Amino acid sequence: MDRLLDRGLEQLTAMVHKMGDTAEKIIAISLRGFIRGKDTSEDVHELSEVLVAMTMEVEEKAFGLIAKYQPVASDLRIINSYMKIAYDFERYGRYAWDIAYIGKRLGGLKKCDPWIPEHIADMSEKVLLMVKISINSLKSHDTELAQTVSKTEQEVDEMYFQFLDKLVKEASATNQCTISGVLVVRYLERIADHATYVSEAVVYIATGKKVTLR
Repeated sequence: MDRLLDRGLEQLTAMVHKMGDTAEKIIAISLRGFIRGKDTSEDVHELSEVLVAMTMEVEEKAFGLIAKYQPVASDLRIINSYMKIAYDFERYGRYAWDIAYIGKRLGGLKKCDPWIPEHIADMSEKVLLMVKISINSLKSHDTELAQTVSKTEQEVDEMYFQFLDKLVKEASATNQCTISGVLVVRYLERIADHATYVSEAVVYIATGKKVTLR
């Protein structure tokens, strides 16, 4: 016989999965808009606010389950992990909004040296891959898939510092392009970190083991 708590956990799971789909969508819209020079700030801001509201709903549901059903340790592990993952998804939205706003305010990459948009586009694809992996592994509880983010996260970190090093050597002066570039690669690096946190949480949910994938 199913416990009432199990039904609540199913509802909580569905809420977090929906957040993941929204988070992946907002990052894709923001990054592709920035790279193409398209203003997506309104759409991204709207979705960012949706993620904030969804995080509050997840927290309320989680605390309600704890207060009402007094879950055992294995259930608490899932509930606590979902609350942390919801926060990570909210941060996805925040960084996506930051990127879209920078593109609108500073004009994106139109006047940059060619290597800058190329580098950011390559880095963006890696980050989008990490986001997809974190969300898909969450839905399937695939711990092997979750752990594959580690290698890509290291590549993103390396690309972040490569960008800064090359900018110092080759940029003739500080301008809108260099400011945009530095900010956006930093936001990408942070999104990659949160994708790693989600993947670590997936391993914890599925196995009870805490791993570090960074």
